[in-house]
Amino acid sequence: MPRRKPQRSRSQPTHRSAFGDATSRIDDGPAGERYQVRTVPGSRATKIYRCPGCDHEIRPGVAHLVAWPVDEIGGADERRHWHAGCWSGRETRGLTRRWS
Repeated sequence: MPRRKPQRSRSQPTHRSAFGDATSRIDDGPAGERYQVRTVPGSRATKIYRCPGCDHEIRPGVAHLVAWPVDEIGGADERRHWHAGCWSGRETRGLTRRWS
């Protein structure tokens, strides 16, 4: 019988936000920092962004995540748009040289 992938636990439950189809949650970083993370559905992605995890473009129409520090003053000014896979693998890969 095939094995199942373990369920990923989240520190905060996902909830609907006032931003259309976007959902928001709080994620913990590797050094104890906390990030507000909001999903952006492909239908709401209208601009080109550069992912700090892989340094590739996130094209319009591609679903992705927006993350920023919760505990810092002006944390919303530190928003970064990430591919979902790059965000989930950030602890093992780190940031690209451009964002370090």
